[in-house]
Amino acid sequence: MVKLGVAGAYGAFGIKHLDALANIPDAQVNAVYGPNPNKISELARARNIPNVCSEFEDFLSQDVDAVILSTPTQLHCEQSIQALNAGKHTFAEIPMADSLADAIKMDAAQKTSDLVGMVGHVRRFNPSHQWVKRRIDANEFNIQQLDAQTYFFRRTNTNAKGEPRSWTDHLLWHHACHTIDLFIYQTGEIPSEVMGLQGPAHSELGIAMDMTIGLKTPSGKLCTLSLSFNNDGPFGSFFRYIGDSGTYLARYDDLFDGKENRIDLSDVAASSNGIELIDREFIDAIQQKREPNSSFSQGLAAMKVMQLLEDQMGVLKV
Repeated sequence: MVKLGVAGAYGAFGIKHLDALANIPDAQVNAVYGPNPNKISELARARNIPNVCSEFEDFLSQDVDAVILSTPTQLHCEQSIQALNAGKHTFAEIPMADSLADAIKMDAAQKTSDLVGMVGHVRRFNPSHQWVKRRIDANEFNIQQLDAQTYFFRRTNTNAKGEPRSWTDHLLWHHACHTIDLFIYQTGEIPSEVMGLQGPAHSELGIAMDMTIGLKTPSGKLCTLSLSFNNDGPFGSFFRYIGDSGTYLARYDDLFDGKENRIDLSDVAASSNGIELIDREFIDAIQQKREPNSSFSQGLAAMKVMQLLEDQMGVLKV
């Protein structure tokens, strides 16, 4: 049994992790943390979680082996290092930090601690993308281009639950991050050419509401990524894999061929929920004392690309 604490537990992704952990036999949530005492106490009562913390230092003193940080991005570096120094295996949601320099600090802290440090790159674990990865690894499919669309309609600073948030998410650092890591993971290459364009900044949020990103690997594989907070329609991320032996459309945990025929993913993994699968990997890595898929070290490649794009575009961050 791995005893866990979830920080930022009443946020949109904190709830997703609590739901996922409830389905994992080897996981036991012993503590939750959130800065609002009333909200975190209410959540703990509803979930029968014994230890409730509104101070992060108190949270780290609880009887837990590992922590999941679903906290604001600007806190990931400091909190990850604090957790590792406290002897806790650490999972940080994406992006692992809001700068390459801080991500490098996190990786160094993990190596010093010899504990598990993992980033929440859930696209690696979605059954749809796992199915494609297996075909790539079996030399049955070679990516020529990955086209991705990440679309929301967001004019106010709210989270996925429609609630106000204390930090501002960002098209590059919180959304392109998913696709950049996925492209690196699926191709096995770090892009050698990157290009980014952004639209005007929102007058109140102070971030670009539209963005286009292009990536090219040394072998010539392409990634085209369109992102918008202005899309008045279905929200989410949608991926089109164009390859030498077929085309595949991935929509979260569902997969279709190029003619919209559904592909059966029932035998790909223990669950159809990507969040549950990434949490299972975190727990397995702790139990097996090994580097996880999507470790801090592996996450640095995407951070380097995002830093290049930020430097190129002069991205505004709040």
